[in-house]
Amino acid sequence: MSEASHIYFASDFHLGVPPGQKSLERERKIVRWLKAIAPTAKEVYLLGDIFDFWFEYKYVVPKGQVRLLACLSQLVESGIKVTVFTGNHDMWMFDYLEKEVGVKIERAPITKVYSGKTFYLGHGDGLGPGDLKYKVLKLFFASKLCQWLFARIHPNLSFWIAQFWSRKSRLSNLKNDEVFESKEKEWLYQYCLSQLKAERIDYFIFGHRHLPLDLPIEGSSSRYINLGEWVTGKCHFATFDGANLTLDRFEDELPLEGKE
Repeated sequence: MSEASHIYFASDFHLGVPPGQKSLERERKIVRWLKAIAPTAKEVYLLGDIFDFWFEYKYVVPKGQVRLLACLSQLVESGIKVTVFTGNHDMWMFDYLEKEVGVKIERAPITKVYSGKTFYLGHGDGLGPGDLKYKVLKLFFASKLCQWLFARIHPNLSFWIAQFWSRKSRLSNLKNDEVFESKEKEWLYQYCLSQLKAERIDYFIFGHRHLPLDLPIEGSSSRYINLGEWVTGKCHFATFDGANLTLDRFEDELPLEGKE
């Protein structure tokens, strides 16, 4: 096994919230993590909501996060494949990051095979039972009509609107009260169960829930992994070394939550 053989997964950085120093400190921590894993990384997957808001105009992109973008570009140029999924907060990523940074953008769940293990990867929003209102709303936001209409708004106003709504979120106030109640109520777990009826998957890896989880799926050898979030300082990520998948924390030795 070559030294650069590990696959890394992380999600929900939500850079830009809260605005200012807290987001900058988090961005620097993410860059430290990326540099720390670079010597052993073969591929890196960032599974959505990397930015708390993102919209690409024809000639304008949100300012900030240059440290992260530069670091990702360096990883790509060194031969590490970097894949970024769109999330519900940054679904309006188009081709800027692919052209300027060199990452690959994915807009829907994908299946990958490494060392004979099958991985099902996605952000996780809009999957599983229920939440019909959001699923309809997501279809509208993802439509060309919605994107065309939003692009007609001047960036100064559109980014102000986005920041206004971000300030009302729990994450903006550095709060995250998501809890694991049961497998029956964990809708991404239920989605995993339904997918296993159609295909064999060893690892389901998602973000979006802001709740780090490592759950065996009943009746199978599969596992459901949720990567949590980096806003409130827990900073989880998953590592596949070619044989084992682990859910870890960066710069934090506190015990993991939601692990069976």
